[in-house]
Amino acid sequence: MSKVVLGVGNRLSHDDGAGPLLAEAMRDATWTAIDAGASLENLSGKVRAMAPDLLVIVDAAKMGLPPGSLRRLPLESTDRMLASTHGLPLPFVLGRFRGAARETVLVGIEPADLSMGEGLSPPVRTAVDRLRHLLETDAIETIPVLGEVRRVERAPR
Repeated sequence: MSKVVLGVGNRLSHDDGAGPLLAEAMRDATWTAIDAGASLENLSGKVRAMAPDLLVIVDAAKMGLPPGSLRRLPLESTDRMLASTHGLPLPFVLGRFRGAARETVLVGIEPADLSMGEGLSPPVRTAVDRLRHLLETDAIETIPVLGEVRRVERAPR
C-alpha cells in the first residue's frame, strides 16, 4: 500500500509549522513524506503522478479545541485549516487533488501559538510526535473526526 503525507504550513509562524515538521520527522518512515510548506497547490501534479492508496494532508487547524488536539476533518470543514491563509482557498486546492489518491484524509492539529517565530509549542510538539506514531502504526482511524461524538460503551452491571 503506497502512502503519502503532505505537511502544510509555515515554519516561521510557530505552530503553523506542525505539518512541515511532521513531514521532516517521517523521512525514514514507510510513508512518502513531503513538506508542502505554504504551497499545497503546487504538489497536486506530483501526488497525482504517484497515485497513492492513501494521502494524508496535515495542517494546523483552528477547531476550538485544546492546543495539540488532533482531528480528522471532513472535507466540508476545510475552512478551519490554516492552509487557506497560505495561498489559494483550501476547497479549491483540494479539488485539484480529487482522484489523485484512492483515499484522502485531512488531519488538523489545534495550534497554541501562531505568532511569528520558529519552533512549536509543547502541546503541538507532542501532537506531532503522537501523529507520527499513529501514521507509522496505521492507526489514523483512531483520531476522532471533528464534530463526531464517540459513544462510550459501558460494561453491564
